[in-house]
Amino acid sequence: MQQRPKVVYVLGSGRSGSTIIGLALGNCARIVCAGELHLWLGKDGRSPLPGARRESFWASVREQVEVPDGFPRRGGALLEKSSGALDPRSRIAARRLRAAYGRIQEQLFAAVARTAGAEVVVDTSHFPRRARELQRLEEIDLFLLFVVRNPQKVVGSYSRDDRDFPRFGVLSTNAYLWLTYLLSLGAFLRHPRERRLLVRYEAFAEDPEGVLAEILERIGSDAAPPDLSALDTGVAFQGNSLLRKDSVAFERQPERPSPGSRLTALLNAPWALVFSRLGPAVGRRA
Repeated sequence: MQQRPKVVYVLGSGRSGSTIIGLALGNCARIVCAGELHLWLGKDGRSPLPGARRESFWASVREQVEVPDGFPRRGGALLEKSSGALDPRSRIAARRLRAAYGRIQEQLFAAVARTAGAEVVVDTSHFPRRARELQRLEEIDLFLLFVVRNPQKVVGSYSRDDRDFPRFGVLSTNAYLWLTYLLSLGAFLRHPRERRLLVRYEAFAEDPEGVLAEILERIGSDAAPPDLSALDTGVAFQGNSLLRKDSVAFERQPERPSPGSRLTALLNAPWALVFSRLGPAVGRRA
């Protein structure tokens, strides 16, 4: 009987470095980076990214996962999207889908691990409500990585044109950060302390090997950190534009401070205090 998979779920806001951290972990022995698996249902298990290896991998996974007839393609979004927490009608509809959704996710993680020959599956979906749903599953061993980044960098990133993401203004992005952090904090604190970790992206940028070593120790893996100069993008289902390349390089270097806006600094001051006291954590000095 196959051992139930360990699942490392990266939660937090978009543009915080979840893809590169997931890729780095996925290049470690017996670990696969599956990318943003919240999109799997909506896309019928077919990755929108190119590559024969990726296409073959997800075709094999599809054969191993049974989606009940009539389960809506966007059913997962009702349970996962942060905005659904503010819509009572969405929450009522989600309750009817929860049991079937959970069985699909358990099959999906098992299929990904089995197809990749891995013991650990990294899911970089980052939605905090998806984390809450995964916490209900009995057939996976769940670990949470709450990745946070300088809010000026996140807000600045959302203000630029990007082929993979919509563009947002300063106020809307800060509102998104507040909602995401509130929901993420709830999921993080609800999780067992020995299976959660706060990760500062700035710490990863400065000392990626050290941060990865701490994450690997936390999840009980004896794998060594990978060669960051040649990270294989593997079979990740979806993520940012990095995944359109066959390999990427990550250079160890401190992330430069960004002046940004006073409004962003003011709105995120409370979160700076929260994150300074939240644990367990790596990179607290950043």
